[in-house]
Amino acid sequence: MKNLFNEELFKGPLKRSPLQVVIKMLVWLYWVVSLTIATLGAVYVIKKLPEYGYVILTAFYVVYLLASQVLATRIIEFDLGFQTFFSPAAVFVYPFIAQVVDMINEVYGERKTHHSILIAFVTQVLFVLLVGMVSSLSPAPFFELDEAWMSLFGLSIRITIASWITFLVCSNLDAWVFASLKKRFAEKEKQFRHGTVLNPYVWLRSGASDLVSLSLDSLIFVVIAFYGGPLPVMPLLIGQLISKNIIGFLDNPWFVLYKKMLDD
Repeated sequence: MKNLFNEELFKGPLKRSPLQVVIKMLVWLYWVVSLTIATLGAVYVIKKLPEYGYVILTAFYVVYLLASQVLATRIIEFDLGFQTFFSPAAVFVYPFIAQVVDMINEVYGERKTHHSILIAFVTQVLFVLLVGMVSSLSPAPFFELDEAWMSLFGLSIRITIASWITFLVCSNLDAWVFASLKKRFAEKEKQFRHGTVLNPYVWLRSGASDLVSLSLDSLIFVVIAFYGGPLPVMPLLIGQLISKNIIGFLDNPWFVLYKKMLDD
């Protein structure tokens, strides 16, 4: 870990075998297909089962957040082609999280979105408490994976607190920015005559809310979790900012697709 977060935190493009390139392409293809299915499924639920729409979207929000907590424990290579750096694997889940928050906000409004955020936060607290409770128990003498378990789920108090503060601040800020932009440009959005896909005001509220929340997310989390510790804060901060905002930006077309299908 020491080398990972020092001289190797940023490096040039890696030489990959043809098989590695194919696997990488398949991973991104799976990511695209999964996000598309999630988008189509959300539209179907909202249109066909409106009485369950809010509950189901909030449930997906909770699942995505739980997945991100587990995936964040693995550091992966984030390869841009010309530059490779390291970031938590949870960056690949951020578009799902950002999208479902925007989905809830778009249909059910800012107040309901804040309710979903609160529900999700409570589930994260319960998850950590349950993990802590199980981790405090003595392992069976024949259980040989206890060290791996503790390494994976032994979250430090500082990182946990950093995660909770970041989530509460940035998720609610995302909801507020999204709702504020939607309200401010509501008339101009209605007057736009070239379809939802080209409507700049739809792109604006999705992209701007993600940019603000993800950038602040990186700043708050890295500073609280790692400032004054053994890991260099600035490289970690830059890596988080780049990876989260790139992935967050890639989410925008799916939100626009969601909005277009709702309007059709």
